[in-house]
Amino acid sequence: MSLASIDPLYHHGVTGVVLLIVLVRVVVGFAVLMGSVTLMIWFERKAISDMQSRIGPQRWGPFGILQTLADGIKLFFKEDLIPAEANRFVFKLAPYLSLVPALVTFSIVPVGGTLTIAGHPVMLQIANPPVGILVMLAMSGISVYGVMLAGWASGSKYPLLSSVRASAQMISYEAALGITIVTVILVTGSLSTHNIVTSQADGIWHWNVIRLGVVPFVVFWMAITAELNRPPFDVVEAESELVGGFNTEYSSLRFALFYLAEFMNTITMSAIIVTLFFGGPAGWVPPVSHLRWVFPIIWFVAKTVFFCWCFIWFRAALPRFRYDQVMDLGWKRLIPLSLGWMLVVAGFLIKPAWGLVMAAVVLMASVALATAFERGVAREGGPRSVLAPVGRRPLPGEVLRASSDEVEQ
Repeated sequence: MSLASIDPLYHHGVTGVVLLIVLVRVVVGFAVLMGSVTLMIWFERKAISDMQSRIGPQRWGPFGILQTLADGIKLFFKEDLIPAEANRFVFKLAPYLSLVPALVTFSIVPVGGTLTIAGHPVMLQIANPPVGILVMLAMSGISVYGVMLAGWASGSKYPLLSSVRASAQMISYEAALGITIVTVILVTGSLSTHNIVTSQADGIWHWNVIRLGVVPFVVFWMAITAELNRPPFDVVEAESELVGGFNTEYSSLRFALFYLAEFMNTITMSAIIVTLFFGGPAGWVPPVSHLRWVFPIIWFVAKTVFFCWCFIWFRAALPRFRYDQVMDLGWKRLIPLSLGWMLVVAGFLIKPAWGLVMAAVVLMASVALATAFERGVAREGGPRSVLAPVGRRPLPGEVLRASSDEVEQ
């Protein structure tokens, strides 16, 4: 496979102008993403404040827009602490294992069409590897190491327990995430994000969210929300605990890197959602020849901002799940649903009649599994660790446990 088949920029070979254009794309992409993270932090604080009838940031800059910059300067000059029992090398490495994957993942996202600069066609995309989806999955797996090693290297049991809980959650939802991506690949026939966007460029009815049905999109969105430890799946730092999670022992710039990684991943995964399911930069373009390249960028930014706002809306509106609810949703609901839907889509791609047969088989299997699960719970008398309300008669086999206040009364 030649370089020109991956990116038309290399059609005339690797020259000094080509290398300069590549360098400019990398620098501009990094600057845009870092600026977007700064705006995202301000946007989340301001939007949640409006939803909760508060003012939010207002001191630094117009509407408090420079508050994030002020917080970053403060963190930069704070004392950097390393626990005495910590593994110093791994402790310093872990924040970068959380931040770098977000940067690399954003590099495969097409943010626009193609421009001509100095006689060279330039794609508005930092990189277009033929296995871009695999790059995204690899970076998602590396980010798990950042969380796990941050808790382990701290030398404290509280961050370690939190990192185990967070990494187990991320790995659990990785399965449903991967299955929905396989469903997208089945329809588009390519691992390249550019080709996935191109396959959806013929109109809104060709977007994958419609071609695949809404189910893969919903599963992917829920899985990526849990993968990012965003509310309502942010059980890593619950209010019932006195520690912040796997990054408890971090301070100064290293804590800021974890903070940046969370919001950078939110932007990156919003862009991935737009790329996989909503046509990327595809949208209506007016017949204005000299500005046609601007409108795909506007469409892409508008779609990405919408999903970023949805993540903020979830944080302000939804209560936090319990950890057992989070794991049950991933293993017992999303993985079977995504797997069954993938089989149905594969059947329809082979032959519509096969798709109907697969849909019937998946439906019957779902009903059978749900019935068997309910019968098993009823036969065992329900969960034995239920704290039943006062005054209710116990179910067969159920143990009612009273609090200390009720015993004294």
